Amino acid sequence: MRPPPRMVPSQVSPRTTTGRTRTGRTMGTLLVLLAACRAEGGRPLLTWERMQDQPKYLPYGESRFFPDGMAMRAPPDGTVPRDAIVGRPLLTEGGDSTGVAMRIPLPLTPELLARGRDRFDIFCATCHGVAGDGESVVARKMQARKPPSLVQARVRALPAGTLYRVATEGWGLMPGYGPDLSVTDRWAVVAYVRALQLRHVAPGDSLARGSGSALPTGRRG
Repeated sequence: MRPPPRMVPSQVSPRTTTGRTRTGRTMGTLLVLLAACRAEGGRPLLTWERMQDQPKYLPYGESRFFPDGMAMRAPPDGTVPRDAIVGRPLLTEGGDSTGVAMRIPLPLTPELLARGRDRFDIFCATCHGVAGDGESVVARKMQARKPPSLVQARVRALPAGTLYRVATEGWGLMPGYGPDLSVTDRWAVVAYVRALQLRHVAPGDSLARGSGSALPTGRRG
């Protein structure tokens, strides 16, 4: 088998020469750019680990950009969250200029009670007990001041808006849960506490089967 004829420069097509020249120039430009992309100390700026190395400010971190040296910034005056409820203080604050809300300003539905039980078990039952009677492992170990029973007569006499404000702002040793529970969730907890109070004072067979389904049947913890 004869080898293919060897091409001399005069036989190379102009198109092939031009293509190779352009490719060489492009690769050379890329190499120059990559060599120039280096930070102080010769460390490359473009690396395969740049997704792991992400310069950013962390919460409560320092910043040399702002005059006060803090990375976290306060929102401008007058701004509100985009999902904030405005113009309804009876709902969002538990009262208005006429006084504290006496009733829960939301429709009482099985879904609201179920949500209230879920939030109550997470945020409240640890201290107040799942039945709201102040009996829990944590309460038994608190010697200075034990959590009060939420089903006692004194608490049952409180307006719904007062319970909402306590859940929002806290009371005594209890912290406020406004940042952790939405407006609807706080009212759901109030509704569930009212249901616990009703179960405490009313005979078990006097509760409607539908309304009693969201209530605990025994103590836990």
